[in-house]
Amino acid sequence: MSLLDKLTKDMVAAMKAKDKETLSTVRMLKASVQNEKIKLGHELSEEEENSLLAREYKQRKEALEEFVAAKRQDLIDKTKAEMSVVEKYMPKQLSDDEIKQIVDEAVQATGADSMKDFGKVMKSVMPKVKGKADGKVVNQTVKDALQK
Repeated sequence: MSLLDKLTKDMVAAMKAKDKETLSTVRMLKASVQNEKIKLGHELSEEEENSLLAREYKQRKEALEEFVAAKRQDLIDKTKAEMSVVEKYMPKQLSDDEIKQIVDEAVQATGADSMKDFGKVMKSVMPKVKGKADGKVVNQTVKDALQK
């Protein structure tokens, strides 16, 4: 079942349950998927769907940080609710240990031994973790691995 099919099914369920918060978030996600589909001109692959979900989640996470700084509790609550809905559709996120293992394997595979090789390692790691890990966490893990 494609992401678009899941979103449509969940949108109907949210309408029946009169769950306005979930409904609005699912509608937003569905619109994003349809816009991406039109932009690319083909059905989205699983990787493209995961990338889209990661982007949507990241946008909400960044907005949440701004709302916390502005002490806007109403927007904080709304954004957290949206994030939890988006999380339902995302693939299982990698743990810090799993990220570290992937980074360590990439460091060995590329023969990296200093920060000069940062780009090579990131180029090797990102396709493996795309949509499954936050880029900032991966970035920091690679820096830590290369500074040893």
